Amino acid sequence: MLRVKVEVVKRFSLGVHLLLVVILVGFFAFPFYWILVSSFKPTEELIRAKPTFIPETFTLAHYRNLLRVSEYPSYLRNSTVVGLLTAALSTFLAFLSGYSIYRCEYPGKRIISTFVISSYAVPTTLLTVPLYSLFARAGLINSLWSLVLVNVTLTSPLGVWLLKAFLSSVPKEVEEAAMIDGASRLRIMFQIAFPLIFPGVAAVAMFSFVTSWTEFLFANIFIMNEFQKTLPVGIARFITQYNVDWGLLMAGAVLTSLPPVLLFAFFGKSFIRGLTSGATKY
Repeated sequence: MLRVKVEVVKRFSLGVHLLLVVILVGFFAFPFYWILVSSFKPTEELIRAKPTFIPETFTLAHYRNLLRVSEYPSYLRNSTVVGLLTAALSTFLAFLSGYSIYRCEYPGKRIISTFVISSYAVPTTLLTVPLYSLFARAGLINSLWSLVLVNVTLTSPLGVWLLKAFLSSVPKEVEEAAMIDGASRLRIMFQIAFPLIFPGVAAVAMFSFVTSWTEFLFANIFIMNEFQKTLPVGIARFITQYNVDWGLLMAGAVLTSLPPVLLFAFFGKSFIRGLTSGATKY
């Protein structure tokens, strides 16, 4: 009798957990579903007072207008350039900095490590005026390089911190053996340490790319040329004072979210492994 009661309690607990998971997933997934189905609705159905959860008529007009009439292709190209350059530079600098701080011995490296992490104590909004003045003097306003430099500055410190756990997990005896065999420090870094901490490197690259892909504040301030704007700023321009083109807005949101979704679909395991390993090995 007692076993039956325990089994009933276990099943009831499992059912409650499954119900909570379904509710939670539905809560977060419904906005994405609504954006997706709305992008296929005709304008008259999209602005109707009574919403429809399944489109009565499917149309690709919003996607055609987005790609042919609007400046979305330019926004997409600019965001891709900024995202790839940011991911490459941030990952490269984070790897070099992390290896220097956590694998090499020299005076003051603890102070440098503390300074790198403490850089996040400064709100990013406080950097807008000095950075604008600096980039204006350097002639980088209306240049995608200004966004790349800003995004690298924002993402590389966290990348250094993420790589600390992975670098600490690599036995120093491996590097010492390579040194005895005559390998240089650069060869040890890129041929021995880099492959061993690749999950952490992948996590840093994905974090840097997604951060630059969604960055709005600096992209809105430093870029004034219409053809140089990135996706977050460009899509926001679909909302005007007297009119909102909901079809273009929904279609743009769907296409803009595709690269991060595909990125996580193919490399999400490496990203999660990098974050969880960094948390447990710290």
